[in-house]
Amino acid sequence: MKTASKGHATRVRATYDRLAAVYDRRWSRYVTATTRATLERLALEPGDRLLDLGCGTGALLRELVLHGAPARLWGIDLSPAMLAQARATLPDAVRLLAGDATALPLAANSLDVVVSNSSFHYWAQPDRALRELRRVLRSGGRLVITDWCDDFLACRLCDRILRLLDPAHQRTYGRAECGGFLETMGFLDVRVERYRSTWPWGMMTATARAPA
Repeated sequence: MKTASKGHATRVRATYDRLAAVYDRRWSRYVTATTRATLERLALEPGDRLLDLGCGTGALLRELVLHGAPARLWGIDLSPAMLAQARATLPDAVRLLAGDATALPLAANSLDVVVSNSSFHYWAQPDRALRELRRVLRSGGRLVITDWCDDFLACRLCDRILRLLDPAHQRTYGRAECGGFLETMGFLDVRVERYRSTWPWGMMTATARAPA
């Protein structure tokens, strides 16, 4: 990993270590809305091996457990403090690991689904991260990414401000750019849907399949 990427990972980790204890309370409406929107587009199948990349405090994993999702679950996050919050509310059967999107501590072809909710705009090297997701997904495995959508004015303004003020933030993407990026990285059946979550915030969910 490049030194710049290591420095960025350190900044993201420090930011969310500080926020971990208050994160769910401070952004409860946003977390609930985006988790629900992501789950609606997940379409799990019995026996799926699922990774929640950037799992944070485990909101999406908790919903999967609560509703008896027929899947084996992993969560990976940069922040040990966020993982500690997740561990306190999740059963031991859910495996939680500290890790970076560009170097996942998982074997090749070991997952059926990778989902990422509201972490894509923090990825300093999205091309490397997407290659890593292709590595861990089996042939035909599903990728589901929900993130801020730059097609909405509120997101564009927030993105520009955060680029100046928040060293952890990288950038947001529009629907067409996100879809084109996934196709360029070799993913198949790419679809990107944009929608509002909590007004006036705009989101998008991209779904795709890993190539053979």
